[in-house]
Amino acid sequence: MKKNLSHYINGQPYDGRSNRYADGFNPATGEIITSVPLASTDEVALAVAAAKAAFPAWSETPALKRARVLFNFKALLDKHQDELAELITREHGKVFSDAKGEVMRGIEVVEFACGIPQLFKGQYSDQIGGGIDNWSMRQALGVVAGITPFNFPMMVPCWMFPVAIACGNTFVLKPSERDPSASLRLAELLTEAGLPPGVFNVVHGDKQAVDALIAHPDVEALSFVGSTPIAEYIYAEGTRRGKRVQALGGAKNHLVVMPDADLDQVTDALMGAAYGSAGERCMAISVAVAVGDVADKVIERLIPRVKALVVKDGMQGDAEMGPLVTAQHRNKVIGYIEDGVAAGAELVVDGRGLKVPGAEKGFFLGGTLFDKVKPAMNIYREEIFGPVLCVVRVPDFAAAVELINAHEFGNGVACFTSDGGVARAFARQIKVGMVGINVPIPVPMAWHSFGGWKRSLFGDHHAYGEEGIRFYSRYKSVMQRWPDSIAKGAEFTMPVAK
Repeated sequence: MKKNLSHYINGQPYDGRSNRYADGFNPATGEIITSVPLASTDEVALAVAAAKAAFPAWSETPALKRARVLFNFKALLDKHQDELAELITREHGKVFSDAKGEVMRGIEVVEFACGIPQLFKGQYSDQIGGGIDNWSMRQALGVVAGITPFNFPMMVPCWMFPVAIACGNTFVLKPSERDPSASLRLAELLTEAGLPPGVFNVVHGDKQAVDALIAHPDVEALSFVGSTPIAEYIYAEGTRRGKRVQALGGAKNHLVVMPDADLDQVTDALMGAAYGSAGERCMAISVAVAVGDVADKVIERLIPRVKALVVKDGMQGDAEMGPLVTAQHRNKVIGYIEDGVAAGAELVVDGRGLKVPGAEKGFFLGGTLFDKVKPAMNIYREEIFGPVLCVVRVPDFAAAVELINAHEFGNGVACFTSDGGVARAFARQIKVGMVGINVPIPVPMAWHSFGGWKRSLFGDHHAYGEEGIRFYSRYKSVMQRWPDSIAKGAEFTMPVAK
């Protein structure tokens, strides 16, 4: 049965009035399960107005009291983990255990944000000279907005709003219209936790809503995670208007296999990192870089594992991989497979013929494996965002590093080796923002920060962690002295410490 969704503005549901809607699907069955209102410019303005009205009181609320609301929110998230994971699986398609992992990674950022009384502290220097003290503080920006992708409908919003509201900002979230129910549930739980109306708002929408957030004069900062063309557009349009922008873009993540690597561990890592969540992760490994004569051994191990992938509805307990998010996206990935074949890559395992009994209308695609992929091919250069793994053969370690550093994306990378010297050299030489040594998906923990290099990140700050605190606040330095320490007479020289 199809459910009509609403926006969430000023602490309560708000029915869409634009008369524009998008269908939301259950990817495992192909059926339409939600009707998602697409916000007009006026509806976005209504959410921003609610956030602006809530900002003065919320920003003046002591950090400890803001943290207590987040503690309450964290407790509610713990209680509703399975419910949130079910919403994610039903609308996105990833397997339930993977969805639960996503929920937990979101909770971890909330836990980090609960430490805002310590994280927001300034510094103080007594008597820097002439009876003058110097101290610093961080202050909230105002209304900030987040635009998030379909692949992590809970985790990525949690990279943004917990840190933002902990810092005293108010927030407008524009989640993906493909799987927005988790965001609405988060809004309800925040209200239940005691968050004042207007501090957190949700508006659904498409490009019209995104452009409205970019253009609105009361939106001080924008966070975005998604494809590089959209990230580049949001960064350019936002900064042109004087906004602070953090825009995380696409990826083409490599895993280097050195000849001394444990190949059983490599195979396990590639299976999970390439085919987990049907490859719809910005940190998915989509390229295995086989060094020397190790390629044949890697391919030999991968073929039976890829063919044996258990692909079915993600709510079934033995599922290893679910469907892709929409039929259109599945067709796009199939187009890349066809392009790889035409370009001359060797299609070792073809997932296009997969049939899931009882789910013939679902958006399923089997695991796909290419060998002998060349750097000039589209399947190597572009982000496929599906269950497709490419194997590229290189002669030595230097060639592997050169290959990766030449790519336009620099999001995540991994190297599997037993040699500490190789590991150290790789970590230092590679031009990528997040590096794993024998770790296939090096997503930083909540108290570190997430972000890539090159065309994987536009802006000066990575997401969450201390970088997130800096992004969502302004630094202010204060120098003070009192009349009894002020010498008489004007001074015309540059002030220096005395």
